[in-house]
Amino acid sequence: MEGRERRLSERGITAARAWLSCMNSLIGGKVYAVSGSAPNILLITADQLRYDCVGYGGTYPVHTPNLNALAAQGAAFTNAFSHIPLCCPARQSLLHGRRPETFGALWNFSGALPVASLQPEAFTWTRSLADNGYRSAFLGKWGVHPTLDATAFGYDSYTGELDYRRFAESRYPDVAYTNGFFGETNPIPVEHSRTHWFAGRAVEQLEKLQASGAPWHMALHFTDPHLPCRPSGRFADMYDPASIPEWAGFRETFADKPYIQRQQLLNWDIEHYIWEDWAPIVARYYGMISQVDEAVGIVLKALKESGQDDNTIVIFTADHGDMCGSHRMMDKHYILYDDVVHVPFMIRWYGRWESGLRCDRFVYNILDLVPTLLEAAGLEAEPGFLQGRSLVPLLAGRQDEIVDWRDAVVASYNGQQFGLYTQRMIRTERWKYVWNTTDMDELYDLLEDPAELVNLIGDPPSEAELSVLRRRLYEQLAADGDGLVGNEWMRRQLLGGRKL
Repeated sequence: MEGRERRLSERGITAARAWLSCMNSLIGGKVYAVSGSAPNILLITADQLRYDCVGYGGTYPVHTPNLNALAAQGAAFTNAFSHIPLCCPARQSLLHGRRPETFGALWNFSGALPVASLQPEAFTWTRSLADNGYRSAFLGKWGVHPTLDATAFGYDSYTGELDYRRFAESRYPDVAYTNGFFGETNPIPVEHSRTHWFAGRAVEQLEKLQASGAPWHMALHFTDPHLPCRPSGRFADMYDPASIPEWAGFRETFADKPYIQRQQLLNWDIEHYIWEDWAPIVARYYGMISQVDEAVGIVLKALKESGQDDNTIVIFTADHGDMCGSHRMMDKHYILYDDVVHVPFMIRWYGRWESGLRCDRFVYNILDLVPTLLEAAGLEAEPGFLQGRSLVPLLAGRQDEIVDWRDAVVASYNGQQFGLYTQRMIRTERWKYVWNTTDMDELYDLLEDPAELVNLIGDPPSEAELSVLRRRLYEQLAADGDGLVGNEWMRRQLLGGRKL
């Protein structure tokens, strides 16, 4: 991305960091160095990757050998959840460590909606690393600010989607795509595809970061498998549509479901789609996941060959999932099904944290990651500022420090391109309750109905459980500073179930 921030001199960047560090002390979120050595941090994410489409999730036949190996070498979380299944708010929250509703990051960037995004003067853990001697590089999908790039938020360098687009257009000027969001085969060869191009740039950055002699952090945010899925080469026909199993939630009837879910079919012109229409789309989604997996393997191989493996924390996760035909819908809007909130999440630190760990505790892949990485780097945030909880006791096997771990997660959604629509969700091991402020609520018994097809709202035997969930959701939203429950009307609606 071009602009004054990209052209700052090294001296100017240093001065800007000093000023921003000062601002942090004024607005909260200050980080203090405490103790310990400084590990390298390699954070890799995929965009719109479902938990059940990664090998260790064990549900659908997607080939992900490199992610499977990473999960086996470190810790794999089986109950990791996105607290907001929407790209830009999730990515802003990842840097800031707080729920997006607390700082105005409600939507993706759109000309139809006001931009209320994370600003450079706000706390970010990446700038805290920089202030404590880390060198850093950001590659891939950004989504944190519409005009400022990653160098305004603590990173030394930024290689974004526009950089790849320029490369692809210069090498393959005649390539054109015709199938819109439904995807198609990419004529660009695998080695020059977006996934592998970014993997190549990441390998180059690893060499530069290692040569600096300082501890380093690299963020590699793949844009894929976000629709439209356009797998290249061998990945384009890796999966036969005829062999793709239906999603567990595909047989949706929309009986006793909020109106907006049926409306989405009309928005996308897919109301008449049967599984034979969806299967090729899902096959391309699978193909892109396997292509991302191979790109991840390229980077991890380079890390190993660099000799930095043992002192590098490696994280892989996704901002959220994707419907891709489940419940007959596309994308991720206006729903809080597990298809979009349940995400893959794995962490590895050789010799320091547990290997082969399968953790079934409820965790937030984004909110909990920030305090985890700060603690691992020997840093400590201002008490009460971060809204996640460090996973270090789980990862390091310090069971004696694990007191009152959460047994539920809360997620939110605030609407997007098809109109504003406010949702809040609480999910326990057995139950999920979704508060839809302008339509009927949803209640699912995940033990009896894991695909979330039967809405139990209004079911008399479930009323007692529903009352408990409403109270718990209110208490968590209030504790986290969600303004939605800050007025009397909405508080009464939630706690009293005052809805038609």
